[in-house]
Amino acid sequence: MQWIANLDREWKTGWAFALPGFSALAIVMGFPLIYAALLAFSSQTLLHPELSPFIGLANFASVMGDQRFWDATRLTVVYSVVTVAGEFLIGLGIALLLNRTVRTKPIYFAILTIPMAMSPVSVSLIWRMLLQPNLGIANHLLEVGGLPRVDWLGSPALALWTMAAIDIWQQMSFVVLILAAGLAALPQDPYEAAEVDGASSLQQFWYITLPMLRPVAMITVVIQLINEFRTYDLPYVLTKGGPGTSTEVLSFFAYRRAFLGLSLNEGSAASFVLLLVVLAMTVVFFSLLERRR
Repeated sequence: MQWIANLDREWKTGWAFALPGFSALAIVMGFPLIYAALLAFSSQTLLHPELSPFIGLANFASVMGDQRFWDATRLTVVYSVVTVAGEFLIGLGIALLLNRTVRTKPIYFAILTIPMAMSPVSVSLIWRMLLQPNLGIANHLLEVGGLPRVDWLGSPALALWTMAAIDIWQQMSFVVLILAAGLAALPQDPYEAAEVDGASSLQQFWYITLPMLRPVAMITVVIQLINEFRTYDLPYVLTKGGPGTSTEVLSFFAYRRAFLGLSLNEGSAASFVLLLVVLAMTVVFFSLLERRR
């Protein structure tokens, strides 16, 4: 029975060390989440600062009955798919190139971490100045090349794609680092056997690298999809959701509904819809990953 006593002592010690961390998480994340849930089912607005009376799912019905909610959801899906696909494809290409480099690899990794280390607000402000229609260096270079100026962030047809390109530029570094680490951890025996059998570099990539890299790649895609679905900094700083609603993603729609529309309850309901979408997406991806294994 001594081992049971030792196990019980280890459990108590473990919980004693973990309790401060769990307490901090409960305070920092738990209480705001509970309060937001109460808001989503209440009638509280900035003009009526009281939770009661609780009105059930009426806030969710009001939000989901708004056509702008579905437009924002569509934009969020398109934006997330485009940015994650761009980050993954470009990041995988760069990671494959870095995997072949030996001597100067630390220098390349140091350069790649610069965009990732910058805050999204700083990145947005820098690119907003670079893309300014009249004084930005991007349009100046176009004029030097004999091309007309482009209103990168003021055109409804270009604003979303410009914002997606800026997002790809910043977040691609994270994808490169994760995929490069995954490539470095792959065993070399299958490649040596493939070379003996006469397999080309493309065949080795398609039949060896991609299948073995799939778990790391799927986790990377899940993390980036979650980040892109909840993106807020870029549309807020770059376009304020405009022009019109051409860059109003779901997170910015929730902000507008809560603070500009003075409806804290409906803004919280929209945020919870976004949370449920992200949770469902995470569960589906990890289920697929386990099934593949």
